[in-house]
Amino acid sequence: MNSGDVIDLQITGVAHGGVFVGRHEGRVVFVPDAIPGERVRVRLTDTAKKSFWRGEVLEALDASEHRQPHVWRQADVDVAPEDRPGGADFGHIALAHQRELKLRVLLEALERFGGVTDVAVGMTGAGAVLGSADDALARVLDEETPDGTGWRTRVSLHVDADGRIGPYAARSHRVVEVDDLPLATEQVERAALDLRGFPPGRVDLVQPADGRVRVVPRPERAPRPAGARGKRHPSPRATADKKNPAREVVVEKVGRREFRVDAGGFWQVHRLAAHSLSDVVKNALRGLRADGPIRREGGLWIDPDAWHLDLYGGVGLFAATLGDLGGPSTRVTSVESDARATEHAGENLAEWIGARAETGRVDRWLARLASEASATERERLSRGVVLLDPPRSGAGREVVEHIAQLAPATVVYVACDPVALARDIGTFRASGYEPSRIDAVDLFPNSHHVEAVATLTRAAPRG
Repeated sequence: MNSGDVIDLQITGVAHGGVFVGRHEGRVVFVPDAIPGERVRVRLTDTAKKSFWRGEVLEALDASEHRQPHVWRQADVDVAPEDRPGGADFGHIALAHQRELKLRVLLEALERFGGVTDVAVGMTGAGAVLGSADDALARVLDEETPDGTGWRTRVSLHVDADGRIGPYAARSHRVVEVDDLPLATEQVERAALDLRGFPPGRVDLVQPADGRVRVVPRPERAPRPAGARGKRHPSPRATADKKNPAREVVVEKVGRREFRVDAGGFWQVHRLAAHSLSDVVKNALRGLRADGPIRREGGLWIDPDAWHLDLYGGVGLFAATLGDLGGPSTRVTSVESDARATEHAGENLAEWIGARAETGRVDRWLARLASEASATERERLSRGVVLLDPPRSGAGREVVEHIAQLAPATVVYVACDPVALARDIGTFRASGYEPSRIDAVDLFPNSHHVEAVATLTRAAPRG
């Protein structure tokens, strides 16, 4: 068969990446916009590979009981596939069933790539995690909306050569104009739909804790003129922050705590995400203290005199989480490659006398530490927690092996990609660490993305 041919397909499963699986005459076919159990009409889009084909759903012939009108009307199955905006690829599925499918993908990845089969994995929405006693009074936050909309405080739109502003069409780089942005907060949606007159590139909209939406243009870089090679250009730091919207320092709040971050810097996009992830990490480490061989002492949940690491630390969210568990003298180092974020982390962690923020690539920083750490430093690391929150591609074998060489008592891995997490857990297991719990949190409702927090401890020596 050829691209453009239409077939009817029975959907039998869900795969990583927001696609669903069927077979046509024995060949695997991957399609979006379906649900396991459905029979759908599919137009093939890629038949070049022998191992599998790809297609796009034109119609649900036998719809699942879990299918609903898409939360983003322009992305529904009755819209031409090329005009459906991307970013809400599970929006046609009832929210509870979305989470079942995400959990299925996570469990299959853990088994296939990490060899993990005997660890209970729970799945919750972001709002369900909130409410731990320590910060409850400070949280005046709404629960999630029933349909999983209205949560994005950060949205990136694209501007094409003709001045059109909108998201890309699903699985393409073609801008489509839209009438609404249902995953965004009301304020971000309103600001986005009012955008006009931007040059080609991207426009970011950011709504920090004060509620006011910032618009951060990111125009395409103009080609360097002929003969300009070698000429000096002002560094970004030489430009006053007030002239660069991405450099405006905004404040985000997690419970009673405030974090300084650039408007154009990294912060979680779900309005409840930072609270939820911080709570998950706290609950996991408290669970180890309450139930494991290490007992809670002096009202503290981690050893403040140990050396704790927050890798890929950004502006210090998780370093502060560790500091809350260890008290004012907690020794924690945040490592981040973005110098601007590190600068903010130093300010955000100022209340802990043992905290510091360092700029560096995590792999290189760990390699240096592994080769230069003193016996005293290694002993403190062996009693500490290493928390890592790597990019979607994961930490990778080199970073995981360096961490294992440092032999921390506990590793907490915050992941936004199930397969990357599973692969890295496989490497940790080969190095003597085993997951004791894994918590999945749906920080991206109506999309296929899911966040997971894995807690690993050193396996007891044999014999």
